[in-house]
Amino acid sequence: MSKHEPSNLQNETQGWFFEVLHNRLVMAGSCILILLVLSALTAPLWVKAGVLRSPIQQFPTGLDEDGMPMSASGQFYAGTDNLGRDVFSRVIFGTRVSLTVGVAAMLTATLIGVMVGVIAGFHGGKLDLLLMRFTEMNMTLPAILLAVAFAGVMDGRILHLHPSGLPWHWLDVELKRGMASLFLIIGLVCWPGMVRVIRAQVMAVKEREFIMASRALGASDSRLIFHHILPNIMPTVIVMAVMLTANTIMLEAGLGYLGIGVPAPAPTWGSMINDGQPYFITAPHLVIVPGAAIVLTVLAFNLLGQGLQEMLDPKRKG
Repeated sequence: MSKHEPSNLQNETQGWFFEVLHNRLVMAGSCILILLVLSALTAPLWVKAGVLRSPIQQFPTGLDEDGMPMSASGQFYAGTDNLGRDVFSRVIFGTRVSLTVGVAAMLTATLIGVMVGVIAGFHGGKLDLLLMRFTEMNMTLPAILLAVAFAGVMDGRILHLHPSGLPWHWLDVELKRGMASLFLIIGLVCWPGMVRVIRAQVMAVKEREFIMASRALGASDSRLIFHHILPNIMPTVIVMAVMLTANTIMLEAGLGYLGIGVPAPAPTWGSMINDGQPYFITAPHLVIVPGAAIVLTVLAFNLLGQGLQEMLDPKRKG
């Protein structure tokens, strides 16, 4: 091969890039997500530049003469809430919370789901039976109820971890609600749905000839998993992870609506809908604007996931 001839890797990369450009679902979802991510990342800069207002600042001109929220105007692009705060600014800053919690929870759930699915599918036997029964037991309980139960414990109490009968503590943990505890809660209740698919993929891949050949040549279990099985199931993992992000964002919004999400004064879409619900008749923008943000974000991840599924699954292409 001469130095002027493109390599096979370059050809595959270019082919994948052009396939992405020609997939309308991937492009539509990606464009929406890029817009959301850029708005979330640059929101503090826009506040410093004076383009956006502080999401927690209460403006004297934000309420009308009767003390009610104002609708959209030249001063407030999406109106104000019941405390005179800029709704548009709060929705933009709420994007930071929703995307951070949603993506972090997705990574947590994906890590647990892939680990349990790979172990169950690869080893089989009693270990597979035990892990799958535990997974099915978790799937019988609604995720929102488990999340509410876990979040209800996060009330600021101190958890003392120490051996029984000894006076000293190993570790003192403060159970406090925040972004870190919230994404861990959501991640811990969203992993069971991924286990069955990953397990089935692993069981199919491990019976293929190249796996048997590697095993015959003396390859260890860890090498088979990390060098052969995981790369082959990675397209499935990516598609499921993208679609799972939509579910984690909706769950975060649901917890915020119930008042057990990220605590105030951080603006979240769910808490904004809850706060604006009493004013829905007179000021519907308090519910419609954050609700539209949730729908748009979930739609973007679903479009991206479906587009990637068409690209990565040869049976669904075209």
